[in-house]
Amino acid sequence: MTFTTRFAPSPTGPLHLGHAYSALLAHDMAREVGGKFLLRIDDLDQSRARPEWEQKIYDDLTWLGLSWDGPVRRQSEHLGEYATALAHLRDLGLTFECTCSRRDIIAASNAPQEGAPLFGPDGRIYPGTCRAQNHPEKSATCTRLNIQRAAELGLPASFQETGPKYAGSYPLTADDLIQTIGDVVLGRRNMTASYHLSVVLDDVATGVTQVIRGEDLFEATRIHVLLQSLLNVPTPSYHHHSLIRDPQGKRLAKRDDARALSKYRNEGATPADIRNFVGL
Repeated sequence: MTFTTRFAPSPTGPLHLGHAYSALLAHDMAREVGGKFLLRIDDLDQSRARPEWEQKIYDDLTWLGLSWDGPVRRQSEHLGEYATALAHLRDLGLTFECTCSRRDIIAASNAPQEGAPLFGPDGRIYPGTCRAQNHPEKSATCTRLNIQRAAELGLPASFQETGPKYAGSYPLTADDLIQTIGDVVLGRRNMTASYHLSVVLDDVATGVTQVIRGEDLFEATRIHVLLQSLLNVPTPSYHHHSLIRDPQGKRLAKRDDARALSKYRNEGATPADIRNFVGL
């Protein structure tokens, strides 16, 4: 099987040094073994995606000297695939419709069981308010995965991690999924699918065998592997790399324009300089 990985930025702001590190690492790892490096544009959130930012992604990656194999996959062109998968999970009885607002969830979470975590890889852990309410889809703000039923049907499942910090094999357990992840969102009223569902389907559709991404997404991998099991699709290997941080130790974000690649380029930096800046 051909080693295939990808870089999947969102066109919602400038690429920064952290993006450069992830893209360069994935590209280099693929090229070292004669594999494929794919580019995907994660533009599912059309309220924030902008064509000008997408074009800047292409410009920055080309300037870095990166080339990608095959056509670029744009999430906004595959909404039907996400809708079909979500409908399949509904048919299996693994989802429920939720009408809770963010404020509702915060209020219901103010008195958690002693020692129970408030937050997981998908943010605040949902308290289960709508799980047994049987709300009609048209009145819901989102569709959630019933994590208890999903764990019953989707396990056993596991994934292999090759990143230096987390290297090893990770089996999923029902207790862990229920207590530390909860009923994650799979789709929203204004979006066909959530990040978690869409990236699972994207990786399958493009034949990705090795997901290379930042360590901030390591905990979310359990969500993705569970969905892969439920949808009966292959689980790739994962490689979570360290994050590029500012002098205060905070990870870079798109709002941190001071470290945008375009700024370095305009100031005369070379692609080799960028590699040095990020430790490659």
